[in-house]
Amino acid sequence: MKLLVTGGTIFVSRYIAEYFVAKGDEVYVLNRNTKKQSRGVHLIEADRYNIGERLRESSFDVVIDTGYNAKEVELLLDAIGSFKDYIFISSSAVYPEYERQPFKEEAKLGENKYWRRYGTDKIEAEKSLLKRNPNAYILRPPYLYGPMNNVYREAFVFDCAMMERRFYLPKDGSMKLQFFHVQDLCKFIEITLEKKPREHIFNVGNEQAISVKDWVELGYLVAGKNAELVNVYADMDQRKYFSFYDYEYCLDIQRQKELMPETKPLQEGLREAYEWYIDNKDSVNRKNYLEFIDEQNFNYV
Repeated sequence: MKLLVTGGTIFVSRYIAEYFVAKGDEVYVLNRNTKKQSRGVHLIEADRYNIGERLRESSFDVVIDTGYNAKEVELLLDAIGSFKDYIFISSSAVYPEYERQPFKEEAKLGENKYWRRYGTDKIEAEKSLLKRNPNAYILRPPYLYGPMNNVYREAFVFDCAMMERRFYLPKDGSMKLQFFHVQDLCKFIEITLEKKPREHIFNVGNEQAISVKDWVELGYLVAGKNAELVNVYADMDQRKYFSFYDYEYCLDIQRQKELMPETKPLQEGLREAYEWYIDNKDSVNRKNYLEFIDEQNFNYV
């Protein structure tokens, strides 16, 4: 296939680009060339907001778009020559936190108080895309993880494990999170392109959610350590010392399961993420969680 991947230099879009290069596909990436490019891709150097005529004569089998808002979608559709299939990577942030869970694809969309504009911008992007191209596919993942993740989530756990630090959990650690390995996202893209399902909007993710306690313990385990946990009941924003909001949600992934019944076990996925992180620590955007913890002297809680 001949693919166009928007971005191609950070986490999801970079992994997607490298995944399809490894499959032997002809992969073009659209970005400003301000970061290192992946081996094997063909660079189209341009600002998405000022593409000009760079794509006017181009034709692709597939466009895989990680855009953030309707304007970005519209600009790309206006600029590109032709394509057969379009896949948009949206987000579970499109579902308002007060709606009934697990969220189904038909659920009402709206502002989520935790994700705010990120989610509402994705909603508008979806609407604009489907208005222009009703045959496009939209994927709504929960928390993505795996190699190349530049967000300080599993990497924070790995850091604590390698430093043999205690890990400070919000409350009793029972809050559950739903994950999806970035490789599984790529596999589902492949399946979608092959089978051309009747449905065009898919929640994607692991079927089973995991408590933050179990998630942290798995992170320590793949780093070869045992987690010593401290429960924090202090009345403060947990995002000051932990990687996730105080928000538990779950996606209904039945549509995905009908096409792709199995997903990567979380322990295996975390091990892959850890092995990548060991050699790529500078690629992650660290947060000052440890500094905050040390300043608060959390041993007392």
